[in-house]
Amino acid sequence: MRRDEPCGTIDHLASELQESSVQVSRGDVLICGAGVAGPTLAYWLNRYGFRPTVVERTPSVRRGWGGQAVDLFGPAVDVVERMGVLPHVLQARTRTNVLSFVRAGRRPVDVDFSRLVAGISDRHVEIMRGELAAILHDATSPDVEYVFGDSIANLTQHGGGVDVTFDRASPRRFDLVIGGDGLHSVVRQLVFGDESRFRRYIGGYLAVYTVPDHLQLLGRMLVYLAPGKLAATYPVRQTGQARAAFLFRHSGEFAVDHRDLDHQKRLLRHTFTGDGWEVPRLLAGLDHAEDFYFDSISQIVMDRWSHGRTALVGDAGYSPGPAVGGGTSVAVIGAYLLADALDAADGNHQQAFDRYQRSMADLVARSRTIGHTTMKALVPATSRQVWLTMQSMRLISHSPSVLQRRLFALQRGAAAAFDAITLPERP
Repeated sequence: MRRDEPCGTIDHLASELQESSVQVSRGDVLICGAGVAGPTLAYWLNRYGFRPTVVERTPSVRRGWGGQAVDLFGPAVDVVERMGVLPHVLQARTRTNVLSFVRAGRRPVDVDFSRLVAGISDRHVEIMRGELAAILHDATSPDVEYVFGDSIANLTQHGGGVDVTFDRASPRRFDLVIGGDGLHSVVRQLVFGDESRFRRYIGGYLAVYTVPDHLQLLGRMLVYLAPGKLAATYPVRQTGQARAAFLFRHSGEFAVDHRDLDHQKRLLRHTFTGDGWEVPRLLAGLDHAEDFYFDSISQIVMDRWSHGRTALVGDAGYSPGPAVGGGTSVAVIGAYLLADALDAADGNHQQAFDRYQRSMADLVARSRTIGHTTMKALVPATSRQVWLTMQSMRLISHSPSVLQRRLFALQRGAAAAFDAITLPERP
């Protein structure tokens, strides 16, 4: 199967693949992607007696404090605790304690960060994505084969397995292939068809990169709001640097490739030209940013996350939208439930994929709703909405904890989504 083959070309394999309900029975599983979902899945598959291999296109583990700050809520915290890495995760947490909402000529509004997440889950950890990926890699690397600097070029499914060719390595056969390779998944492209069939733009863009900590933030995130725009900066305590983050609304998608960094930087500068506060200095940091990330805030919407002997996990199958839908937590939970389903089915992939689909369906549907709601809440569209947001933050900052869930409707939706998941306990 070539990368440019549409999904329809694999339909002739459907009957063969469905008739071939050969049990994988603790077989070889190729996982594409060594971010968060991939290593989590590899850990549990190894625990259950499978032989996972993780292939990752970047040349080495994304060690350190790269990427944006991400959140682990409720059941996702339970998963990393069961993996034995929760102490490392807690040690590496961002320790951001205060959010300061700033506006030109006005006093900042300070909010206790714990109050903002109180309505989502009693268990919450914020951590830099790169640090989380490194912790998960270190927990799995003694027992799991990692192949860095490579990616899947082609794959062919048949009754006996999946024949995979790589950009660099020699071809190999696996019993299953799992795509945990993010929003722009290669596995999804190869098996299900072009990304445009499944990606749903929800009206905005996100940019993140490292800048010097000129403001000596010390556990404080500063958030600047303007109609249709948000700029923020927060410290990375392990390095003494800071991260600049931008969110902004746009009615339609830009005609920009997600790999064209120069074009993306020009778009970001143009969007925030004329904004005050620290925005000009943050934008100046673009000239030296080596970890620049820019992408549309989009969701992946699919009826099913498996076909034959392949499946998708995390953002590859059901991204709720970068920075707005709890995607990291959903990915961790999804990886755990997929491994559990394969174990419970004793490797019968068809039975396992059906169980995985059922167990994740409600959480995925709810997380999509969270994404739309969060986008509206984080980036107010008008001056009036910016004012209302600031007043809401003042109210939250002075309210008793028992009122948090009533005051922050966004949190109620997120709470319901994560409360809906009960993690199975398996020997």
